[in-house]
Amino acid sequence: MVQTQPRTATQERTRPAIIDCDVHNEWNSQEELYPYLSQRWREHLQTFGMRGPSGATYPRFQNRRTDSTPPSGRKPGSDVAFLAQQLLDEWNIVYGILNPLTGVGRQLIPEFDAALATAVNDWMVAEWLDKEPRLRASIIIPFEYPDLAVAEIKRRVGDTRFVQVQFSGRPAEPMGRRKYWPIYEACVEYGLAVMSHAFGSGGHPITGCGWPSFYIEDHVGPAQSMQANLISLVFEGVFERFPELRVVSVENGFGWAPSLMWRLDTTYKLLYRELPHLKRLPSEYIREHVWFSTQPIEEPHRPEYFLQLLRHMGGADRLVFATDYPHWDWDSPDGALPARLPDEVKQQIFFDNAKALYRL
Repeated sequence: MVQTQPRTATQERTRPAIIDCDVHNEWNSQEELYPYLSQRWREHLQTFGMRGPSGATYPRFQNRRTDSTPPSGRKPGSDVAFLAQQLLDEWNIVYGILNPLTGVGRQLIPEFDAALATAVNDWMVAEWLDKEPRLRASIIIPFEYPDLAVAEIKRRVGDTRFVQVQFSGRPAEPMGRRKYWPIYEACVEYGLAVMSHAFGSGGHPITGCGWPSFYIEDHVGPAQSMQANLISLVFEGVFERFPELRVVSVENGFGWAPSLMWRLDTTYKLLYRELPHLKRLPSEYIREHVWFSTQPIEEPHRPEYFLQLLRHMGGADRLVFATDYPHWDWDSPDGALPARLPDEVKQQIFFDNAKALYRL
């Protein structure tokens, strides 16, 4: 995490416009959801609670910036006015996309999961989007129950402040599976992107070899899950079936993307007969349909290698900026990218790519 001093008036005037694609808003307590739940599900939540967002069987440390507790005393990320001041105002963020990590998608009662999704979205409208015009949001959906997820998507499409739907990084099945296709069909129909955010657990160990011992293993592990999801999306034919689908990988890293594309292309040339539904190389589908966020950014030791990495990915136009505010490992805009990156590339990453991706 890069701590910075307050900007001067001159810096305020010259700093570039930014679109932040990963802002984590939170409620101060689950009681904030009660007004948006029916009596049945409010009592259920009060009595039985909910399964948490991670699904992990070991505790995670308090993962917030030390300076992100608002003067109101609320939890970090739960005060819209303080978030606007500390993040949007400070860094000239013209759009910040809210990705709350709530536990929706983890509830084993389908109707409860759907009710929570609706409540979270209603809460975001009333407490965040209506209060701060620079904010946009992900539609929270019960993604393991696609019929209910599609119903929630349809409920939100009239509000253009919702720009994508949100998946956990580790759903119960790889993201290319046919069960999720109705969600993708709805996203294409209504012009929404699909975002997969790191972490979570669909009930399985979070690595291909079982449960890790240390938090650090979990922290660097989401890349494994996103690779599995992309392989599934490509080989199951999702991008062939939904040629307008846009997928955004958030907080999963991106330095691994070129080698994955190389491996998929090489393997496909050997085993293409198994996949007659594919018409193009796997790398072409990924290059056309997938965007990656910068946080966490994987920066080589030599700055010139970063541009080489972008070239291997096919260019800088598929990389969008994210702070991960207010988490402890957030990236401040003035320290996230290599210092000697060309101005035109920074402009793409900070603003232009997300503007095009989300049609802002």
